[in-house]
Order: sequence, then C-alpha cells, then structure tokens
Amino acid sequence: MTASTPPMLTTDLDLPKLHQGKVRDVYELGADRLLLVASDRVSAFDVVMGEGVPRKGEVLTRLSQFWYDKTTAVVPNGFIAVLDATNAEEFGVTDPRYFGRSMVMRRAEVLPVECVVRGYLAGSGWKDYQRSMSVSGVPFPIGLQMASRLDEPVFTPSFKAEPPAHDEPISYARVEELIGAEYANAIKVRSMALYGFGAQQCRQRGIIVADTKFEFGLINGEPCLVDEVLTPDSSRFWPADQYEPGRDQPSFDKQPLRDYLESLPWEKTPPPPMLPAQVVEETSARYQEAYRLITGEPLPPPAV
Repeated sequence: MTASTPPMLTTDLDLPKLHQGKVRDVYELGADRLLLVASDRVSAFDVVMGEGVPRKGEVLTRLSQFWYDKTTAVVPNGFIAVLDATNAEEFGVTDPRYFGRSMVMRRAEVLPVECVVRGYLAGSGWKDYQRSMSVSGVPFPIGLQMASRLDEPVFTPSFKAEPPAHDEPISYARVEELIGAEYANAIKVRSMALYGFGAQQCRQRGIIVADTKFEFGLINGEPCLVDEVLTPDSSRFWPADQYEPGRDQPSFDKQPLRDYLESLPWEKTPPPPMLPAQVVEETSARYQEAYRLITGEPLPPPAV
C-alpha cells in the first residue's frame, strides 16, 4: 500500500444514493442511468472488514469493462462507460477519485436470480454435493472430489436475497416460477455462453474459471447482463499450472485474507479483527495479478 493509492471505503457523491452493498454504492444519474461505484471494501464470511484493499474497486470495474467489450455482440448488457477524465463532464462526476472504479450503466429491473455456472466442484457447490450429491436440484455423479472438473458446465442458480439474508440455491423450475419460462431460458442460455467464452479465454492465459455468477436485469423487456462480469469477486480463478483435484486450490482473489482469518479464534461475526498490512498488500497483489493475466496488460495507473 502506498500513500498515492489509499483504499476507498466510503463514497460521498452529491447524487441520490439508491443502494449500498458490501462493495458497490449505486447512485442515480438521471432517469435512465446509474453509476456503480466499486469501493475498496472487502468482506469475508459475510462480514465487511475495517480495512480496504487498495485498487480492488478499479480491478473489478476495469475487468468488467474488458468482458463487456468482448461479449457485447453476443449477450446484451447495460454497460455504457467507465468513468474517466474523458467523459467526466458528460456524466457530471468530475472527482478523479471515482475515475476507473465507476461504471455508468443503463437502469434495469434486476431479476432476483443469481446465475451461477460451475465448471468445477468447489465452494458451496462442494458442500451441497457432500450433503445431497446435488446442487440447486441438479444431481451430480458419484465419486467426485473437492475441485473435481465437471464433464460439462452446470447452471446452478440461487435466489438473490436481500441482506442480511443469504442467497439460497434454487432449482431451475423455481427460476421459471420466479421470472417466467421465457426469461429463465434466456438467462440460462446466456449465462452458459458467457461462462464458456470466459473460461476458454482465461484458460489461454493460464487461469481456470472454476465457477462464476452473473446478474441480469430487464431493459425494455430484454434480459441484459448487469453488474460485474468475470471478476475475482464474482468468480473463482485458479492458476492452471497448480490445479490438483481433491484439495483447496490457490486462487486469484481474497485467499490471503481468508487464510489469515481462518487462523484466528474469530467467530466470523462483527466486529472483524484488524488485518495486518502484509495481508492487505498480498490481497491487493492477487487482484491486480488476475487483471494482468486476463487482459494481458497491467492495471492502468490511478487517476490520483
């Protein structure tokens, strides 16, 4: 961490704030546009830490832009631009602290479904498999291990619950009940296509996309991709050269932070423990390395 890149933990734009999440603050930009500001807040075990991870928000925003640009011809989305010096006057936000970490998006009616696609068995999917040999109502084969590669990617949706409730795995039939068969089919097909494309692109860069989640919203009645896309916060990225089924995998995300917290006698409830500077720095480095590997370019220098 350097003095030139302090983490952004709070936002204070002179705009109507519609929502504050664990990481993103959503502001209104007129009748049909939103500004999604990715802070440097970081959470673990559903608890937001007191310290931020420098440049994390920039990684999430710029990596999402990378994928939006690559997939816009295939899957419709609500992305308009990343806020920077060239468009700040147009959007009415000229504070350079928000450049590179804020996305201008079309306003959408967000569908209450987390579109999770799994190519490998990990995380909550592994826990569900151990309990029932199924995930979101989809039966899985006998004999799989932690981190096993699946024969084909699987769509395992969740119901998008409002905090402090947790998202709950649901069946595809429940998705149809929630949003209708036509929209359910559209978001499933588009999620599978996005995962397939992203996984192939990342594999060429030495990264396995074990699983990921997408969010869709209706824009003029069309299910469009919204929010972040294939980032270390929404995806499980593993280094391909270290992959070995049957164990936890190293990953390009907040693994140093989780590993540190697991070593403490902390009950995973607020308030969180203080994070050592080394843990924060290692986590920041993981996010920036994921960006570099996926895009082939280092993260652009901060605006301030």
